[in-house]
Amino acid sequence: MTLPDTMKAVILTGHGGLDKLKWREDMPVPQPGAGEVLICVGASAVNNTDVNTRTGWYSKAVRGDTGSAAAEGYGGASDADGAWSGALSFPRIQGADCCGEIVAVGEGVDSARVGERVLVRPMHRPEGADPNALVTFGSERDGAFAEFTTVNAGHALRIDSALSDIELASFPCAFSTAEGMIQRAAVGAERVLITGASGGVGSAAVQLAKRRGAHVTAVTTPSKMDAVMALGADATLDRNDALPSDAFDVVLDLVGGPRWPELPDALAPRGRYVTSGAIAGPIVELDLRTLYLKDLTLIGSTRQAPRVFTDLVSYIEAGEIQPVVAETYSLREVGAAQEAFLKKSHMGKIGIMIFDGQ
Repeated sequence: MTLPDTMKAVILTGHGGLDKLKWREDMPVPQPGAGEVLICVGASAVNNTDVNTRTGWYSKAVRGDTGSAAAEGYGGASDADGAWSGALSFPRIQGADCCGEIVAVGEGVDSARVGERVLVRPMHRPEGADPNALVTFGSERDGAFAEFTTVNAGHALRIDSALSDIELASFPCAFSTAEGMIQRAAVGAERVLITGASGGVGSAAVQLAKRRGAHVTAVTTPSKMDAVMALGADATLDRNDALPSDAFDVVLDLVGGPRWPELPDALAPRGRYVTSGAIAGPIVELDLRTLYLKDLTLIGSTRQAPRVFTDLVSYIEAGEIQPVVAETYSLREVGAAQEAFLKKSHMGKIGIMIFDGQ
């Protein structure tokens, strides 16, 4: 394809409300540096991290749930440390999910990669960086809410699938987060409780835990129980129900919040608790006696071994997991898509169609 000089994109101009998202039609098409590829973005999707980064929810100054200021932000209180890795530079193009086609390569990258259909690994360590360094696509570097984007060639993984761009774009962030949690906890054929099971990561975790032979109990709302069961859950619990004691070997938690103390109680002795989110609030109360008397293991999960994403691509290509796309919006409608996302009435992911072929 003939590459233009400018592109359409939605840019984030600072931490705050939805007004911080600006539509632009004159953004320069990025050039791939050494070791990088240029991707024509076919589709992206909305994730909690897009909203949380926009508002600055990751700041230690914020103690409420992720919806507490999702429309208007925190009035500058989180500017100093509002992103995954601290302060964020602006403007920024968000969009952690990316399915697209490589259209150009930088120095040192095989030109035979041009034309490959790829998924982008959303969370990774920069080449040669400290082992604990973390870059999130769409946060520390520009992401997929644009017609074109660049990434290190090693993080653009070829995908061979009959699924559409929108369907494939529903996988990277949510499914790699869920698979990262599952691999960290070494989940097997055991009893697993998943909170927030109708969301992007939660519904991914249901499928991925079942793939490993787990007996899955999913916590969700009554209106979504049938859909969660269709994904493979063995049982469901209303999110307002009391949890049974000593009933699970693993808890995959995405919710946190005031009911968090019930989760350690729900674990059997030597159980493992894993978290990669706290949509109901990050500040919780832990009874240390429960932790040590039951020999529990508490695990945080953000950084991912490279195999997490390569494994995920292999599951997709083998047809072992399925996309769950609730709605689709155009690139220009990213703000409206985030508004729909915040209503939490959907199941799975909200897609963003970037390239329409015209």
